[in-house]
Amino acid sequence: MSKKKKKYYTVWKGHKTGVFETWNACKTQIKDFQGAQYKSFPTLDAAKKALEGNYFDYIGKDKSFKSELSSIQLKKIGQPNYDSISVDAASSGNPGIMEYRGVDTKTKKQLFIQGPFQNGTNNIGEFLALVHGLAFLKKHKSNRILYTDSKTAMSWVRKKTCNSKLQRNKKNESLFELVDRAVLWLKQNNYSTTIVKWETKAWGEIPADFGRK
Repeated sequence: MSKKKKKYYTVWKGHKTGVFETWNACKTQIKDFQGAQYKSFPTLDAAKKALEGNYFDYIGKDKSFKSELSSIQLKKIGQPNYDSISVDAASSGNPGIMEYRGVDTKTKKQLFIQGPFQNGTNNIGEFLALVHGLAFLKKHKSNRILYTDSKTAMSWVRKKTCNSKLQRNKKNESLFELVDRAVLWLKQNNYSTTIVKWETKAWGEIPADFGRK
């Protein structure tokens, strides 16, 4: 059995800021803290260096990526449409602490971010991110397309419902209020935005990725 690699956690915003050597220690600092900012790193030095910088300089950054698809497959898929926005969610645990955001696909400029929410799931986050993206584009009267890497979220949006099996409780009450609002928005609004599946195997992680994998 392979030994799990140790991670170090940088917290830029939380009950206490700093570098923490366990997920539980990091979780204590971000739990119930609105707008918490944190990320894991493979070494202590990298985590300390990140703490001296800005949170947004470290999330969603390109990793060295080389597609394993054949040249024929890549040619068939083509390149992303950069006249678009991309959305993604991140959840530490399932359920766990979850947040989501949307960015400009080309520049990776953050357009919106929500969370962290307690006792959420990645699927719920992907769904909320997609609906938020639809509402954002409609509000700005934009004809840009919308990328997501979640087939589940795309299905829920088409059905205008959130099919999560997660139980509602006091910890995730505010999260489910947002889910209810998202479902209501889908039922009350028409939109012309084209939703497209981000081809991770061809293009790497979606630009809105939080970089915490």
